[in-house]
Amino acid sequence: MNPIVAGLGEGRLAVALRRVGALVLAVTLTVAAASMFGTVVQADGFDWVDVLRIALIVLAAFWLAWGACTAVLGVLFVPAPVGAVPGRPTGRTAILVPVYNESTGPVFARIEAMYRSVERTGMADLFDFHVLSDSTKSQSVADETAAYRRLLVRLRAGGRLYYRHRPENIGRKAGNIADFVRTSGGAYDYMLVLDADSLMRGETIVEMVRRMEAEPRLGLLQTLPQVIGLNTLFGRVLQFSAAFYAPVFARGVAALQGGEGPFWGHNALIRVRAFAESCGMAALSGKPPFGGHVLSHDTVEAAMLARDGWRVRLDPDLGGSFEEAPANVIGYAKRDRRWCQGNLQHSRIIGAPRFRLWSRISILQGIFAYLSSPIWLLFLIASLAAPRFAPPPVYFDGRSLFPVFPHPETTTALALLFGVVALLILPKAILLVRALLHGDSRYFGGAATVTASAVLELVLTSLLAPIHMMFQSRSVAQVVFGGDSGWPAADREDGSLSFASSLQATWWMSAGGLAALIFAYFYTPDLLLWLSPIAVPLVFAPVLVHLTSSTAIGAACRKFDLFLTPYEIHEEQVIADMREALRASGGSGKPAGAAPTVPAGILPV
Repeated sequence: MNPIVAGLGEGRLAVALRRVGALVLAVTLTVAAASMFGTVVQADGFDWVDVLRIALIVLAAFWLAWGACTAVLGVLFVPAPVGAVPGRPTGRTAILVPVYNESTGPVFARIEAMYRSVERTGMADLFDFHVLSDSTKSQSVADETAAYRRLLVRLRAGGRLYYRHRPENIGRKAGNIADFVRTSGGAYDYMLVLDADSLMRGETIVEMVRRMEAEPRLGLLQTLPQVIGLNTLFGRVLQFSAAFYAPVFARGVAALQGGEGPFWGHNALIRVRAFAESCGMAALSGKPPFGGHVLSHDTVEAAMLARDGWRVRLDPDLGGSFEEAPANVIGYAKRDRRWCQGNLQHSRIIGAPRFRLWSRISILQGIFAYLSSPIWLLFLIASLAAPRFAPPPVYFDGRSLFPVFPHPETTTALALLFGVVALLILPKAILLVRALLHGDSRYFGGAATVTASAVLELVLTSLLAPIHMMFQSRSVAQVVFGGDSGWPAADREDGSLSFASSLQATWWMSAGGLAALIFAYFYTPDLLLWLSPIAVPLVFAPVLVHLTSSTAIGAACRKFDLFLTPYEIHEEQVIADMREALRASGGSGKPAGAAPTVPAGILPV
């Protein structure tokens, strides 16, 4: 038997066993949580509100349990060695940088840094860079054209660097990439799809091509981008979390998804022939938000590749892959709103013909990632209302001459609460202990520093979790009812927000949190303490959003070595090149951090 085929067969069996094991464990934990909660709610009688609450807790508990299983699997899973052709690849690769009304200086600084990094590999002749503009503002187009011409001369990149502006923005980014495939894709074997804020190490790009050439049926190879370039408190927490936790979570995702892995829309290498054969997408019938062009096209394209027998793989060990991210809670929520609409739109695609079962499950996971917030919100509202609908206690049940008094299920309630908290905290605690035992803490400033950072990250994300829940619940409601979002003015260049902007964006959730506390105080006082960890952060949401957007607090954390990432402790050449190119061009942008000198393509986690 062909060794590649044999290896794939063994891989499918192993992946199937991991999927079944994770599913059984998640269902077991969910049944236990539902059973315990059912015991608690029956203490004061049983009514239709309790049925609703049990149904909601089943959905919410399964989502938590599935996430915890994925994280634990990431700790336990040891990936098999990945094949790669030695030496110089044979195929040609197009590096695609789609832009849409971007700040031109940072975009072309990243392109210059990647171009120089690829040159240092000695294989620059195998790679061409294409800037694919969908910009709609005439000034943006003029700036892009001028920046392209300057960079073309400075790099002497004739025949290696191209710029194209598409006059009609049809299909957004998916249409932009599809247009390139139709007009120029035949000249290339592979295309590296980036975002305007993407940055990648030249050695990583070459390694990805080597891996793809080693496996002829590999249609898409996804990296795990690391967040850089953020200086606010929120940004620093986000960077630390992505660097410290995400690689292990990604290993869990890779272990479960196998050859039907994810595509996150950027920092991924795609076989051009596979994409051209499999990934043509027509617009959905009807109007947005559920009709029109597919917004979250990447998940659908991964499913279409898998449907046609191409492998889609996530390799978490591929380092040197970077991106930027929103620097404050409001910017994060704006981006999340767009993703929410795209993922809920997938409800019309999940039943597409010939999709593989796991592809449908992945699409469902993406939908549920946003439905989970309104599920939790509805559960909280139902829990507040439940005592008002509880039937009066029945002291004589007709079977005994003596009264039967209801007894509180305090022990069961506490056990359930401990279980929910454990599902939330245990994965992070395991990863912290693992880093301390394996010595990986040195990449994050040492044992004491990484422990303090992890504890503070847990506190801050717990405080911000109710705010994210409210933003996501509102986004889901807007999409379901066909509306569009209304957001405050965009934040400043450095990511900081004024208190007025924070208040404008979050006053409604402050009012909701205060109303919930008042209601609980007068009508359900027994729930007041339980509600406080959620309602109190909502009351102070404007303050939390404002403070976490502070660059001064972010700088103070950096001064005290909090939330350090490997990309700040040791400098990496491609990030230094990007900063230097940005300074040389006089463009504006956020300064990026630095990364460690580690074996090419390997993350230190």
